[in-house]
Amino acid sequence: MAKTNPGRFFEDYRIGEVIAHAVPRTVSGGERALYHALYPARHALYSSDEFARNCGLDAAPIDDLAAFHIVFGKTVPDISLNAVANLGYAEGRWLKPVWPGDTLRSESQVIGLKQNSNGKSGVVWVRTKGYNQDDEAVLDYIRWVMVRKRDAATPAPDTLIPELKPALAAADLVIPEGLDFARYDFTLAGERHTLGDYEIDEKIDHVDGVTIEEAEHMLATRLWQNTAKVHFDATNRPDGKRLIYGGHVISLARALSFNGLANAQMIVGLNAGAHANPCFAGDTVRAWSEVLDKAATSHPGVGAIRLRLVAVKHGAPAFALKGEDGKYHPDVLLDLDYWALIPV
Repeated sequence: MAKTNPGRFFEDYRIGEVIAHAVPRTVSGGERALYHALYPARHALYSSDEFARNCGLDAAPIDDLAAFHIVFGKTVPDISLNAVANLGYAEGRWLKPVWPGDTLRSESQVIGLKQNSNGKSGVVWVRTKGYNQDDEAVLDYIRWVMVRKRDAATPAPDTLIPELKPALAAADLVIPEGLDFARYDFTLAGERHTLGDYEIDEKIDHVDGVTIEEAEHMLATRLWQNTAKVHFDATNRPDGKRLIYGGHVISLARALSFNGLANAQMIVGLNAGAHANPCFAGDTVRAWSEVLDKAATSHPGVGAIRLRLVAVKHGAPAFALKGEDGKYHPDVLLDLDYWALIPV
């Protein structure tokens, strides 16, 4: 009897199947330190306990995207170990802050299947939830991934493509208990821009760039216990390159967005996301944002801003996104639509 696990292939998934993912993770301040070392992350709410307490929280939580990566990483051996590519996200909500000392685990349900026309792979949709040690849901999102088939001759399953919300409404967002920006310190946050200073359709060039190194992205991917072969094994792709984990690009772009969006402190909703083109070591990542919507919340001084965050390679045209044919420009790496909390 084989003792090793080759991972699941497309024909191994069944609609409605619930997968409890192995290896829970207890989070410490070490994850925060490494996250801030790997990415130029410096939003004040996640950097300073005192700043967070001034905003009504008990202390600084773990960065929202660090929590996402940990929950995501748990799913990889069961969902995307044999992936060709991670394709997109929808309906993501951060439900509770994650604190140092919390233990996270993940669970996914298969909600959609569609075999590709080449018969060699298919797309799997899953809804993943992350839970803490008290079985409280901290994160909930949908993603879809292209997975290789073990045997191209295996009959295709019945196609089911789930209906997804085009975006979360502001009313769908969960605001952390106690969050209060009435005494927000703009000097310590790094910028003075409030929700009212941003206009819908406004575009912001975040100016800075980061060149990705091979060892750096592999360290980051290992930090999240993401074991997908395409990120580590150079023989796994015909071009002999290691594919950069898409979440690495998300975190780089989010960190770069500090310049212009320093007060967009907490991500609370993920409306949509696409890894438009592959990213490899040596690429220099830059970012720009577009304001899509704004909303009030019931919490003192707290507003919500909906943003499109686009990561591009160095040399891309200004605010590059899609061509007249509707396809992404070849230098666009990421197109992410999210809600964040910001002082009014």
